[in-house]
Amino acid sequence: MTENQKLDHIAITVQSHKLLKKLLAENPKLEEIMRNAQNETEALIGVRNWVLAYIKERPDAYAYYKRNVQGREAFEKLSWQDYAAIRLLDYIDNAGSEYEDLNLRGEIAVSNPIKLIWLATNYGTGGAKPYFFEDMLYLFRQFSGSYTRSLPEKETLLEWMDRYTDGLDPRIIKLREENRDRIINILIDKIDSGEINSSKYSFSHNISREQKYLKMLDWWEDYRFHLSFAVRSPRLLNELLGNSLDPDTMKVLYEAENRGIPFFVNPYYLSLLHVRVPYFAIGADLAIRYYVVYSQQLIDEFGHIVAWEKEDKVEQGKPNAAGWILPTHHNVHRRYPEVAILIPATTGRACGGLCAACQRMYDFQRGNLNFNLEKLQPNESWDAQLEKIMEYWETDTQLRDILITGGDALMSSDSSLKKVLDAVLEMAIRKKKNNETLPEGEKKAEIVRVRLGTRLPAYLPQRVTPELTDILADFKKCASEAGIKQFVIQTHYESPMEITPESKLCIDRLISAGWIITNQHVFTAASSRRGHTAKLRKVLCDVGVLPYYTFTVKGYRENHFNFATNARAVQEQVEEKVIGMFNDKGMEEIRKFDETPEEAPEKIKNMMKKYDIPFLAADRNVLNLPGVGKSLTYRVVGITRYGRRILEFEHDPNRTHSPIIHRLGKIIIIESRSISGYLRQLEEMGEDISEYASIWGYSIGETEPRIPLYEYPEYDYKPTEELSNLELL
Repeated sequence: MTENQKLDHIAITVQSHKLLKKLLAENPKLEEIMRNAQNETEALIGVRNWVLAYIKERPDAYAYYKRNVQGREAFEKLSWQDYAAIRLLDYIDNAGSEYEDLNLRGEIAVSNPIKLIWLATNYGTGGAKPYFFEDMLYLFRQFSGSYTRSLPEKETLLEWMDRYTDGLDPRIIKLREENRDRIINILIDKIDSGEINSSKYSFSHNISREQKYLKMLDWWEDYRFHLSFAVRSPRLLNELLGNSLDPDTMKVLYEAENRGIPFFVNPYYLSLLHVRVPYFAIGADLAIRYYVVYSQQLIDEFGHIVAWEKEDKVEQGKPNAAGWILPTHHNVHRRYPEVAILIPATTGRACGGLCAACQRMYDFQRGNLNFNLEKLQPNESWDAQLEKIMEYWETDTQLRDILITGGDALMSSDSSLKKVLDAVLEMAIRKKKNNETLPEGEKKAEIVRVRLGTRLPAYLPQRVTPELTDILADFKKCASEAGIKQFVIQTHYESPMEITPESKLCIDRLISAGWIITNQHVFTAASSRRGHTAKLRKVLCDVGVLPYYTFTVKGYRENHFNFATNARAVQEQVEEKVIGMFNDKGMEEIRKFDETPEEAPEKIKNMMKKYDIPFLAADRNVLNLPGVGKSLTYRVVGITRYGRRILEFEHDPNRTHSPIIHRLGKIIIIESRSISGYLRQLEEMGEDISEYASIWGYSIGETEPRIPLYEYPEYDYKPTEELSNLELL
């Protein structure tokens, strides 16, 4: 007998019994099927026939269920009741399917919800938890029509957004000044006592306390000071936060330290966290606080974390999961034919801080990423690696988009970053020149887009100095002359509280250098609260930053605490982001933003005014798949005994993929928490979960198309269709 078969004999709890009783009382037809079925097969057939009778009278829904039609247009024709019918049929079609559950370190999960209901009804067994029955209760209410959806009015959406303040609010600025002064005074004491030693940041003898404070204020504007004085221990973290962390939190943080999870929080970012919580902004800093404070689940899993994205695991000389042969072991990531990611062997392998929900926690676990900044200085071997990478890109047939990231692209020194940018420019020029000798149809794709991935505008905006701005402006000028058309800084703001006066100055400088700034937001539990992401989009647009992606948190059990379900992501997309939608004419307007990036802030404001919208909904809700690519095209095809939904993803049909996706098929993801568990956490954050009532019904997603600004410029020639550097084993 397997472990899952043993669970079939486990009695359900009293709470599960009560929910089951309610489920059967509300659905006499379901109870009749369950009571009369002699076995699970008869139960499945009975429910299937019941649901088919409904859906066959709904041609659009039936065609969608059979996968004869797909896409946004077909998705938007489905009714609320159709979602439930399709999910029930998918549950039945996948009954008994087994899935490896990496949230449970590879245990096998079996989905057979109708069987679990039948066992519970007739024998009181099956081991299904209350979270499972709560999900089933809403599913059958949705199918019966008693659970309906009421889309929020614009006034309600604006009220939700108004719950959150931002870092440009004068009252918040004042609080941050208090935080800064507290941190500065503590650091002065530690320098004076010799607890902290720095050859660069030290005081002359016999200067007054006031002079030390003024000196510290000068250093506060220097990004190197913040890196030098970054917090690396729970004890110092709590001390700089005015000893405001509770004992339970400190216990978790000390355990994290003992497990080897690095701490790295710079003083500026730490000053953004509330110590004295203002009445007008209660809970406003949670989305950033939970990026600094680790969870128990992360600690428990550290050492057992597996790579979420399969192409993160690279063997020298062998193709990655997407089929690409890579020139070096750790410096290049690649999923798509057109895009390559460069991770320099410089301090760009580090960040301005470690986010608790970091997508690369696997790399921190294995030591590939770290905060030993001195050891991350480039060496002679990096020059040879960089040359090798450029040769690889120069000869690639489809590559047109270089994303320099890390770590963090702007953590590289000015000289290191300039060296990388110069190498990219020289490679692009050679590639363009080589094309002159090739006939039409054989020419290679030329580089048309260069991107820098960085969180420093949020984490450490002081890094964007006038000198760095000049480097970026000079590269933009020279690269434009060489035919590169798009220059993008991809930031990662998690909360409107991160957009401070310092951050706005940083953004202004980047825009003045001629780069478009876009934002990739990670949809954590704290940032997924009603109105929070919408408010972030608004404040970003107000300062000239375009939303680009809203990512579902990826990872397994280690990110349980920060995980917001995909149902919530679709709910936010359909019910909140919609307030910032613009029409096809607006799409044409936004297409031209990259022609004059320095005018982007004014153009964004004009569009918002013209279309009477609080922000431009230019982002797409997606998940980085643990296979290849990004997508939010999915259906809920199963559910575990614990109420965790099992999602079947398809690849984004809006972009070009490696041909390996035709071999990979659909991607299965078991979510790391149930909807019930997610809602309970929101309740603990002070949320009224009745405002999320429709979340249970979202069980289907379709990836949104990209706005034209994010599409590649057309070539004035026909490039080859040949794929190079690809090997499909």
